[in-house]
Amino acid sequence: MAQPITSDTCQILLTAQQAFPCFEAAVLDAKSRVTMGFHIFDMTTKLRSDRAKAIGTTWFDLLLHKLDEGVQIHLIVSDFDAIVRPTWHRTAWRTKRHGALLAEVTKHPDKLTVQTHAHGAQTGGVISALLWPRSRAEVRKQAAYFNDLPDHAQRRFITEHPNLVPLLTIKDGTAQARALATGHLHPTSHHQKLAVIDDHLTYIGGLDTNDRRYDGLKHARDAAQTWHDVQLMIDNKELAATALKHLLEAPKATTGALTPDPAPLPFLRTLSKPRSGAMSLSALPIERSLRRAHLDGIRTAQSGIYCETQFLRDPDLTDALVRAAKRTPQLSLAVILPGAPEDVAFGGSERADARYGEYMQAQCLKRLSAAFGPRLFLGSPVQPRRATHDDRSTLHGAPIVYVHSKVMIFDNTSAIVSSGNLNGRSMNWDTEAGVRLDDTALVAQLKRRCISHWLRSDVPRDLLSGPDQAAAWHRIAHANAATAPQDRSAFIVPHDPKPAQRFGINLPGVPEEMV
Repeated sequence: MAQPITSDTCQILLTAQQAFPCFEAAVLDAKSRVTMGFHIFDMTTKLRSDRAKAIGTTWFDLLLHKLDEGVQIHLIVSDFDAIVRPTWHRTAWRTKRHGALLAEVTKHPDKLTVQTHAHGAQTGGVISALLWPRSRAEVRKQAAYFNDLPDHAQRRFITEHPNLVPLLTIKDGTAQARALATGHLHPTSHHQKLAVIDDHLTYIGGLDTNDRRYDGLKHARDAAQTWHDVQLMIDNKELAATALKHLLEAPKATTGALTPDPAPLPFLRTLSKPRSGAMSLSALPIERSLRRAHLDGIRTAQSGIYCETQFLRDPDLTDALVRAAKRTPQLSLAVILPGAPEDVAFGGSERADARYGEYMQAQCLKRLSAAFGPRLFLGSPVQPRRATHDDRSTLHGAPIVYVHSKVMIFDNTSAIVSSGNLNGRSMNWDTEAGVRLDDTALVAQLKRRCISHWLRSDVPRDLLSGPDQAAAWHRIAHANAATAPQDRSAFIVPHDPKPAQRFGINLPGVPEEMV
């Protein structure tokens, strides 16, 4: 019989304040190997625990320490489209460069593997050609950026943008976009945040490893630096074996070189591969157990569904929730999501993809509101201080707290913690990893921990179960919003969907999974 995941074998980690020290400790205690797959992993990320800081200041130092002890380190980071996501492409190859430096200074370079890996799906030839005028405009921006750099930074740019440089003509320190070049766009990525330590510990959830992701339980940083996430550390050999197999086979599976066997529960994932054809603009799903687990949980829920998500944009999951609302009159739904997407709130983005994503979410929330009525609660966290301005980075007079966690809890019987957002991209295209929890004591602990964090207090009984969960949320959130920001006792206030409704635009013909 498989070893169950219980509160004795699973640590619930809220924000990087809890997660980073736990991850550091697990790697410090590693005896044989550490295998990691991350969307973003920056080796210059600061160490946070006293124990880790005793051997250095960054994850580079920590990995060097373990390599010198003879521990095998295997890191796979996602590579990104060099045209659409040049900053993230640079970040991936900077990690690769740091890995090369690590190999030079360690006593055991043979123990280290650092890979950048791009998902194999890409736009077909006709679509790439049609999009090239827009793509070339983005390449021109990067050429202008390159031209403003000093000589040493230009040399580094060339090494850190290997998929962008072929689209440029560089001569005497000046770059120009090549007129006749075309570039295939990569619409998907590896979005997982996963590590396996010594074949028994699995670190899994929504949290990448860089300083941008660091935030504390009090969310006291500048709003643009807040980052709420949920991660688990699970001591379970069967789960670790499944997660390790996934990490090693996903690069081949997502390029079409391998057709993997379905991963056994409780491990959940999204895997896709390239779709052929000159008109291709998407990936072809090959395993969607993460999506299926969400749909199964929604279908069987009887009392209440609690959700924390960065995005709620998936029409299929919305359809399932609408059906559940009609089928089960006593079912309530509580959704905690950020007041606005990160690029809109803090970057002022007006890009078409940002506006399309806002349109998709506005439509989903509108349908949920109509289906659930007063049984739906939409909430967003804000800091307990008055904002100095009024824009998408603020809500109810206070700076927002950015929600990045991916948690869904069904009644008090099962839960999902993963890297996947509730959008078509995470459910169908991007590489995602998560776990289903079925131990009722652990599920109850997770629910209480999540809710008490937002309330900054003990959780009232009517928020945990029963027919009045949504009403209790509304009462608490509206009372909090009616209080002066600096006097608020809780983080949570009602979410305001109207800005997204005004900002969003529909893009007919663009796949819903794109955002």
